[in-house]
Amino acid sequence: MTSENRFQKVAVLGAGTMGAGIAQVCAQAGSTVVLCDISDELVASGRERIRAFLQKGVDRGKTTEEQRDATLARIASATDRAAACRDVDLVVEAVPERLDLKNSIFRELGELVSPACVLASNTSSLSLAKVFDGVAGSERCIGWHFFNPVPLMKLLELVRTEATSEGTIAASQAYASLLGKEPILVKDSPGFASSRLGVCLGLEAIRMLESGVASAEDIDKAMVLGYGHPMGPLKLTDLVGLDVRLAIADYLKDELGLAGFAAPELMRRMVAEGKLGKKSGRGFYTW
Repeated sequence: MTSENRFQKVAVLGAGTMGAGIAQVCAQAGSTVVLCDISDELVASGRERIRAFLQKGVDRGKTTEEQRDATLARIASATDRAAACRDVDLVVEAVPERLDLKNSIFRELGELVSPACVLASNTSSLSLAKVFDGVAGSERCIGWHFFNPVPLMKLLELVRTEATSEGTIAASQAYASLLGKEPILVKDSPGFASSRLGVCLGLEAIRMLESGVASAEDIDKAMVLGYGHPMGPLKLTDLVGLDVRLAIADYLKDELGLAGFAAPELMRRMVAEGKLGKKSGRGFYTW
């Protein structure tokens, strides 16, 4: 453990795809991690996701067996949120994108954790002022927006509220470097920087497909080969989930009042039909 690591004990709330990834990178950075969810089954699934990801690294020669085992050994499991968070230096919340749920969790944590404990939300678009509304110690509250898959994606979007202290920002930036991430700092505004730009591009790509401008493959290829994007906007929408992107689009349309965030009818129809992308096997592509 290096002396630079302020966050020696970390609790990650939510053992889904994002939470498991966050727990993995924190453990790889040398932190002791508690991965917490509402049931033993969910936590076990998250741990298996981490183990499988690390094993792929071993199989490809990117990770040693010793590194795999050491990372897994640093990750404990919990279903009792209060017990998991009581003595930690950092809590990262990665629960479903429901404002009421996130706010209730942070209000509880604000009274439970030490005054020095940083409280971070992985929300991709919700107002952090609302997520942290009424939370004790608002100066230590901040957004940490990771990207999927967390162990591979280099960006960490740090989102400051009007109350976030410079010390919280500096500690977050330093830890991002330990995680192997490149942090950017943005203010709390609808969609932040990444979701606002990414969703807008994805919606326009859907409108182009809807009006017959080009096929999904060729629209994506235009952005991959013409602009150097690692993945086209339609394939990325499949990966994120059409239902997730639709919810974010509706939220941004309401908050910003901009026509560009109005969801295309094609998108609503596909979500209604269960064509949600990779997780359902069908979206703009067949998975």
